Amino acid sequence: MPDIDKLKSQQEKVKTEIRQLENRQKILLNRKTDAERKARTRRLIEHGAVLESIFPAVTAMTGEEVKAFLSAISCLPEVMRLLKNAPESQGTQQS
Repeated sequence: MPDIDKLKSQQEKVKTEIRQLENRQKILLNRKTDAERKARTRRLIEHGAVLESIFPAVTAMTGEEVKAFLSAISCLPEVMRLLKNAPESQGTQQS
């Protein structure tokens, strides 16, 4: 009988440890997600600032107008050539 109680106690300790590790994993995943979100937000802000500094007129445009403007620019032969020669690591995908 004492062995059964001892085993049950050990089982409870292991279950508690598993819950703690699962919670720790959730915390770490949340931190990773937050860091990725902050990095993306920072990148978008930086790129938007560059866009506005080069093309001041975009500050008065709506999102759809900016998209149409950039789409039109991306079709220019010179731009297509620059994008084709840009390194892949810089995210040179066109939509």
